[in-house]
Amino acid sequence: MKNLIKKNILSLKPSSTLVINEKSQKLISQGKKVYQFGFGQSPFPVPEKIVNTLKNNAHKKEYLPIQGLPELRKAVSKYLLNKTGINYPEKNILITPGSKEAMLLMHVAFNGEIILPAPSWVSYEPQANIGLNKVHWLQTSRENNWFPSPKELENKIKSIGKNKNIILILNSPNNPSGTVCKNLKELAIIAKKYKIIILSDEIYTDLTFCNKYESISKYYPEATFVSGGLSKWCGAGGWRVGFFAVPEKLSSFLNSLKSLASESYSTVNTPVQYAAVEAYKGDYDDYKAKVIKILNSIGNYVFNNLKSNKVLISPPQGAFYLMPEFLNNKYKRSSELCEAILNETGVAMLPASDFGFSPNKMLTRLSYTDFDGSEFLKNISNGKNVENDMVEIYAPNVAEGVKKLSIWAKKQ
Repeated sequence: MKNLIKKNILSLKPSSTLVINEKSQKLISQGKKVYQFGFGQSPFPVPEKIVNTLKNNAHKKEYLPIQGLPELRKAVSKYLLNKTGINYPEKNILITPGSKEAMLLMHVAFNGEIILPAPSWVSYEPQANIGLNKVHWLQTSRENNWFPSPKELENKIKSIGKNKNIILILNSPNNPSGTVCKNLKELAIIAKKYKIIILSDEIYTDLTFCNKYESISKYYPEATFVSGGLSKWCGAGGWRVGFFAVPEKLSSFLNSLKSLASESYSTVNTPVQYAAVEAYKGDYDDYKAKVIKILNSIGNYVFNNLKSNKVLISPPQGAFYLMPEFLNNKYKRSSELCEAILNETGVAMLPASDFGFSPNKMLTRLSYTDFDGSEFLKNISNGKNVENDMVEIYAPNVAEGVKKLSIWAKKQ
């Protein structure tokens, strides 16, 4: 049969983050030592009270409303108001099976063009392709913390042309760089000037190491979508629950998202939605503080032990990623670099080409989550710093993997 699959679907490949995880697991099953720095999954347990809420609601099997449990939408609305100062009313919030699905629905519904700063998460571009929305990459630099400057954004908008619907996707703290956008207000001014829409992907914002949750919606509330969920700060990636918040001015867009939801996944599974109410309404500041303390300490351990005249790297600012740049002339593509590192050291990372950079840019994404988060949480106390010896005791794979990577880099 000819043309059985649509061209835009035929060009899709499995998500590289999931592929590296499966590849690492396969190598481990073969008895090989692999330092899993490729897959960005929270190592921490879901807080016990949230787990118990899930258990207590496991018997509930009825379909919930397409848009989500009203109590959960109300909790998310209050959470966003407390964090951002902006009111996204519960009627403008859609509960989705992970924020990834929320963004896919957005791309399918949206008719326009997408601006992606490089680096950007691996699924933004494929999802845009599924939605038949043209992607325009906006290259960034280390000097600007791997985010676009207002002038760069304005030039990109002008190059796309007038009278076009445009969505700029911003993710801070950023996957893959682990850096925080420090010019949100200035970017918002440009977005407002040209009347473009912003999607603020805030899945990592509760893991900002300076403990400051900052959303661009604060500066441009009338045209900023916000997506988020429980996979990162709460460790509940496999539960698949997220949200998509739409400003009042764009509420008609939400109707299309609801229609798409009704014809695809119907509704998010019922017990998890009840558990998510507890996650958003409960007091988990102590849990978050400990998680941030651990991640910040491990990130700085990796940064301090990897930076050299052979490796350029920015210090960690949030999430659980770093983006080292290897200075060498031996490899022509970042994918070749990652393959060599995996074969010679056992360290699995992702190449920069998966995140929008040119293949010849020798950057990689390093996720420092290969440790037992439960064990680490049990052994830290409030008020005390996490020292390097604790990282080496409770995150031995990270410590060993970084040591091997550092030695390898210095030999190149």
